[in-house]
Amino acid sequence: MSATTAAVEERVRARVITDDPLYRAIPVALRFTAAEPLAVRIVFPAGLSPEGTENEWVFPRALLEAGLQAPSGSGDVRVWPCGRVQAVVEFHSPEGVAVVQFDIAALRRFLRRTYDPLTH
Repeated sequence: MSATTAAVEERVRARVITDDPLYRAIPVALRFTAAEPLAVRIVFPAGLSPEGTENEWVFPRALLEAGLQAPSGSGDVRVWPCGRVQAVVEFHSPEGVAVVQFDIAALRRFLRRTYDPLTH
């Protein structure tokens, strides 16, 4: 596997946080490629967007790492721990704000895999 094609993808369940007391669980893909070693991608399924296409957010891997320890970010993506087992990722766009909760263990597992020597 060459450095330009090495990739990590982790499929996880996330919860979209809304005013509704019942949360909505969705499948999300976490992606990393060695070709962009400083970035990670969170990809939401097509069914969530009005256009019917996947919605992909690209942001610094370091932001995701830091956000598992303490509130991080000040732009379009913000991450913070929520208790001991959850993390929140907040996405800001011209259309509004989406707040999504993840299991910290899943995010840490993904991040560990991005540092696997076979990925680089």
